[in-house]
Amino acid sequence: MRDHSYSSTHPPLPPTTEDDRVSWLRLLRSRRVGVATFWRLLSEHGTAQAALQALPEVARAAGVQKYDSCPEGVVLAEMKAARARGARLVCRGEAAYPTELAEIDDAPPLLWVIGDTAALSRPMIALVGARNASSLGLRMARSLSADLGQAGYQIVSGLARGIDTAAHLESLDTGTVAVMAGGVDVLYPSENTRLAEDIVAKGGALISEQPMGLQPMARHFPTRNRIVSGLARAVVVVEAAAKSGSLITARTALDQGREVLAVPGHPMDARASGCNILIRDGARLVRNGADVLETLPDIQTAAQPDLPGFEEEPLEDVVARLPQTPAPKRSLRDTAKLHLQILKQLGPSPVAEDQLIRDLGAPSGEVAPALTDLELEGRVQRKPGGFLTLVPDAGETRH
Repeated sequence: MRDHSYSSTHPPLPPTTEDDRVSWLRLLRSRRVGVATFWRLLSEHGTAQAALQALPEVARAAGVQKYDSCPEGVVLAEMKAARARGARLVCRGEAAYPTELAEIDDAPPLLWVIGDTAALSRPMIALVGARNASSLGLRMARSLSADLGQAGYQIVSGLARGIDTAAHLESLDTGTVAVMAGGVDVLYPSENTRLAEDIVAKGGALISEQPMGLQPMARHFPTRNRIVSGLARAVVVVEAAAKSGSLITARTALDQGREVLAVPGHPMDARASGCNILIRDGARLVRNGADVLETLPDIQTAAQPDLPGFEEEPLEDVVARLPQTPAPKRSLRDTAKLHLQILKQLGPSPVAEDQLIRDLGAPSGEVAPALTDLELEGRVQRKPGGFLTLVPDAGETRH
């Protein structure tokens, strides 16, 4: 049941003492107390301490016997772990708590923040999409992040592989916020540890509502996604399958009254099916950052730059500056890995070979023979102008 006493027009009173903060944490960490129950109990009993005292009786009335609220020692240990990692607790109602997030019905009572809490007060746009993103999808994410960053917006995403990673990387210098599914000190996936450190070093922030040290589980990601969309003034889906976490984020954004936009994709690419569905159902089609900025004319924070279109760089120019080195000897295992990486990057939409090489981060002398092998195997097809596509049946290799 929603607690309308804690709407955006009547924000909650934040804790004013350290004991109050401990009580908020204890109440939220108590068994069977979720966000909605937290706000209801706080509304009914006035303070977290009073709610904690009433909780055993509330549980008995609900048929739960021998109920104990979260021990104070557990919360004190969490706060100690947070101090060790440099995390700050920000409660709803405090000045550092994001204004947009405070307005949603199921706003998290508190956030652990590593980094600059000032980042939470700057306008944000969410970029989300597929973990197994295509080369074109990654390029689009980078282009959008650059355009929106130049216009004064921070990028918020979930630090996942693929689109999230590309969006965070491109917006390091203009501002980015990563919302964690587990504890704010648990960097998942581990390959993005350096990226998370760079976000903090560049003045961005890592945030989470989960306890310190909590390893993320599948059920944590949908709740994380509501924070991603809740922080943002608009949500842009770059690539997403028909059934994916990115579409959950988009639907949550609609429920929160956020603008939802999507980048169209090839009808035969499963990674674009979710975006195409969103556009069919009324989401705004996105070609570049200007399309996103046009949806938010009343809250521009800087003059819009003259944004370039989504144009392909001439193939000959890039090929001319690639290092021409002989291919080193590779093990069969390394060769197999490269084949799988190539197949993962490609889709029905044509991708320039030089762009594929840059996205893979591999020497051209290693990629070229691998492409030849895949072409002979009937998994990759070359198109005029040096472009590549995935043969439809080869899509099974990605699963």
